[in-house]
Amino acid sequence: MNVAYRTDWTNAETLPRGYADQRIVAELPMLRKYALRLTRSAHLAEDLVQDCVARALSRRHLFNSDANLRPWLFTVMHNLHVSHCRQMAVRTTYAVAQMKVATEAREAAQEHVTDLNRVIRVVASLPKEQREVVTLVTLQELSYQEAADLLGIPVGTVMSRLARGRDKIRSLLRPKFPVARRPDLPEGQAA
Repeated sequence: MNVAYRTDWTNAETLPRGYADQRIVAELPMLRKYALRLTRSAHLAEDLVQDCVARALSRRHLFNSDANLRPWLFTVMHNLHVSHCRQMAVRTTYAVAQMKVATEAREAAQEHVTDLNRVIRVVASLPKEQREVVTLVTLQELSYQEAADLLGIPVGTVMSRLARGRDKIRSLLRPKFPVARRPDLPEGQAA
C-alpha cells in the first residue's frame, strides 16, 4: 500500500535536500485553486497556501516519497482550513459576547455618577442664553468680563443670566420630598 503519510525515514534521507521542495513548488497552482474553493476569498486563499506550504516544508520528512504529493498537500491544506474555521468560530463567538456585554445599558451604580447625570440634564434644560453663561463662568472658569466679551453682551447681563440660571438649577435639583428633620437640631438644619 502506497500511503502519503507513512514515515519512511531511510527514503527521506537518501533523497536530495531540494527534491521535496521542488515537488511542492510544482503543486502551487493546484494548491491555489483548491484554497480559493475552500475560502472563497483571494486573500484568505493566499494565506492558506502560505500556511500549507510552510507546514509541508516543515514536515516533509513525514512524507513518503513514493506516494503522490498532491493528496498529501490537499490533506494538509484541508486540515489547516478546518482549524482556521474553528478558531474563527471561537473568536467570533467571543467577540459577539463581548459586544453584548459592552452594549448593555446599565444604570449607574455610583450615586455621584447619577447626580452628575442629573446636573447635566438640568443644565441642558436651561434656556440657551442662561446655559451659555453658566457653562462659560462655572465650567470654563471664565471671569464675568471674559464671558461678556466672548458673548458680546454687557457684564451686568452676564451676572443676571448667571443668577437666573443658578436659581433655576437649584430649584430643579432641590429634593422633591422634604428632608426629615431631627427634633434636637435647630431649625434649618437637616439630619
